[in-house]
Amino acid sequence: MTQLKELPLTALQFYATASYPCSYLPNKIARSQVATPSHLINADLYSELVNAGFRRSGLYTYRPYCDDCQACSATRILVNQFKAKRSQRRAFKKHANLESNVLKLGYQEEHYLLYQRYQKNRHAGGEMDQDNQEQYMQFLLQSRVNSRIVEFRDGINGTHPGRLRMVSMIDILEEGISSVYTFFDTEDPAASYGSYSILWQIQQAAELKLPYVYLGYYIQESQKMAYKSQYQPLEALINDHWQLLSES
Repeated sequence: MTQLKELPLTALQFYATASYPCSYLPNKIARSQVATPSHLINADLYSELVNAGFRRSGLYTYRPYCDDCQACSATRILVNQFKAKRSQRRAFKKHANLESNVLKLGYQEEHYLLYQRYQKNRHAGGEMDQDNQEQYMQFLLQSRVNSRIVEFRDGINGTHPGRLRMVSMIDILEEGISSVYTFFDTEDPAASYGSYSILWQIQQAAELKLPYVYLGYYIQESQKMAYKSQYQPLEALINDHWQLLSES
């Protein structure tokens, strides 16, 4: 019997969704291309899909498939060539006291409460700022690939774990780490938790001898998505070819 890991990418089917308002660019209409069936998308196949520009949201594997817009480009950092900028080195040093714990996927109330605070403070009025527990679990805690939760806490105070500051969801792929989603404590405006998370993932990929950190989609016109070009060298998937993307 054919094993799942032996199934070729052609065993999947792809369909285009109906149009919906773009989450990142105003007055734009978006569509996605979805890979199915989800139960066949194991770690090997998912690695191939990521190299073809797909991302994962729970069990839903998709990529942009818009009729009149090509603004989204999948991106990946070249780990072995990465050189942190001065501001990035400062961010890493600033949060050097954080302790990281790599966990299997599983619900923790403390994580969910931090997620709720993050959404309300950073994305008020958006689609996810009212996510209930079930929606949170569907979004971040369902996976058929090699996924992990990474929690970051202040240093241990006596026998008690330090305060939870950030949670990152990551996938470990054949050729890299895919950054799925990160949420963090927003109370300190001077903190650089998001930058620290990316730098931590780059460091982990280097230790695992993985060549890439996949950052998701870059959109030059979107402030929420354009920051990715600050992590150089960065490749973008343009016209089905990975090519270097300069800093914007």
